[in-house]
Amino acid sequence: MSHDCLFCKIAHHEIPAKVVFEDDEFIAFHDINPAAPVHLLLVPKHHVGSLADIGTNDGAWLARMMQLVPRLAFENGANPLPAGGFRMVANAGLEGGQEVDHLHFHILGGARPWNKRAAPAA
Repeated sequence: MSHDCLFCKIAHHEIPAKVVFEDDEFIAFHDINPAAPVHLLLVPKHHVGSLADIGTNDGAWLARMMQLVPRLAFENGANPLPAGGFRMVANAGLEGGQEVDHLHFHILGGARPWNKRAAPAA
């Protein structure tokens, strides 16, 4: 745990969040500034700075984290495939748009106001 890391503090319940999933390795919660109707953050409980810090020994837990993404997206309101779907984004570094120095996946779903195609019925 990094003692000055926002997501470490959320993962250890030192800061409240609207949690939708938690196990021994990961925590997922609603983004406080959502960019889509469904906007979750999936965070490993152990501190990892970004995807740029992933090493050769990180494959197993990273695979488990990736496997959670579709489940969390659909359980939290992303429209079903094939017309629906979700987006997963991981920013790395300042120029990559990362605002919190702790690896996290943005899971986004639901109708997009900028999408010219009609959104599927829920």
